[in-house]
Amino acid sequence: MDIIKKVFLLALLKREEGESMKDILESLLNTGMFEDGMREAKETLKELRESNHIVGDNLSMIGVMVANEAEKEFKR
Repeated sequence: MDIIKKVFLLALLKREEGESMKDILESLLNTGMFEDGMREAKETLKELRESNHIVGDNLSMIGVMVANEAEKEFKR
């Protein structure tokens, strides 16, 4: 899985109570992570939903596992 998707999943894992998916998308956009802006962010979200890493606006069990692994990887 590419780093952008890992960061996206990690952002969902670490989101604050009450933060919406829109809030997460805007936060990630503000980092400059997506070269193509909101279109690329929404495409990434769509791909993560299609792969069942995200169900609705929440992480699935596999999404949580990947996000936890990404967190460990980034701390190295």
